[in-house]
Amino acid sequence: MKKYLMGAAAALAVMAGTGVMAQTDEVTVGYFLEWPMPFQFAKVNGTYDAEMGVKVNWVSFDTGTAMSAAMASGDVDISVSQGVPPFVVATSAGQDLQILDVAVSYSDNDNCVVASGLEITKDNAGEIAGHKVAVPLGTAAHYGFLRQMNHFGVDLASLEIVDMAPPDGAAAFAQGAVDMFCGWGGSLRRAKESGNVLLTGAEKEELGILVFDVTSAPASFVAENADLVAKFLAVTADANAVWNAGGDAASAMIPVIAQDSGMDEAATAETMATFIFPSLDDQLGDKWLGGGAQSFMQGVAGVFVDSGSIPSALDSYDATVNTGPLAAAAAM
Repeated sequence: MKKYLMGAAAALAVMAGTGVMAQTDEVTVGYFLEWPMPFQFAKVNGTYDAEMGVKVNWVSFDTGTAMSAAMASGDVDISVSQGVPPFVVATSAGQDLQILDVAVSYSDNDNCVVASGLEITKDNAGEIAGHKVAVPLGTAAHYGFLRQMNHFGVDLASLEIVDMAPPDGAAAFAQGAVDMFCGWGGSLRRAKESGNVLLTGAEKEELGILVFDVTSAPASFVAENADLVAKFLAVTADANAVWNAGGDAASAMIPVIAQDSGMDEAATAETMATFIFPSLDDQLGDKWLGGGAQSFMQGVAGVFVDSGSIPSALDSYDATVNTGPLAAAAAM
């Protein structure tokens, strides 16, 4: 695990210096399948293209670490719902990324699941030692896994940790090839059919294990396309506002989002019910981009350094948050 993340961090640091500059007539945006969010309603309806005045290309990913690599190479300009841990791994390695907004908060939709046959719960979690765990390294799920194992006093050296993207991890978990799965979204739902979580979302939050994603982009792209970025964030915020208001308008979004996510409508509604989409004012406040996110990232980096997953952390993550485009979006 340590070797993998250090190698990935070094590769990202090199790639960040050789990335291809974004073209302003087209913008490429990364997102996740089976991760339903209001922005997808605007995506399907072409609202981003219309409001930004450019062609928006969309490409799906399995993990936030893959998003970082794609932004480093210049293949992706903006990533929606990148987990904070992969963002921290990339920026700690020297990749010049910036957080632009808080995409979603979801403590109950990112977790670790233990196989039912083991009969392991939070009351005897130490018995997970000696078992095989599927974890997508460098992601929010990885961070949550590390924090939970630390909380339960489980020595990481006692586990066989296998780096697997959530869809692969869920499949291996269902087949009995691994004893514990860590991941999110549709993969997490499938894993729960064969096991149980150790801690609920509320229990994790009590331990300070927050789970939220951000919209991120290379600093150079943001600097050169500030107006485009602000418009992108404004469209996202408008879609979130419609969803947060509820009612018929929000209900009408579900079939469109479900189809775009590759999910059925029931699963989409169930998943989105566990999501929180902060308003623009909330995002700009102290809890989030006004200081809370920066402090949280410092804590995430510390956990990764202490576990040997990354070699070092930044002295401060303040410079990795750029609220300028979001403030501009709020004024639109």
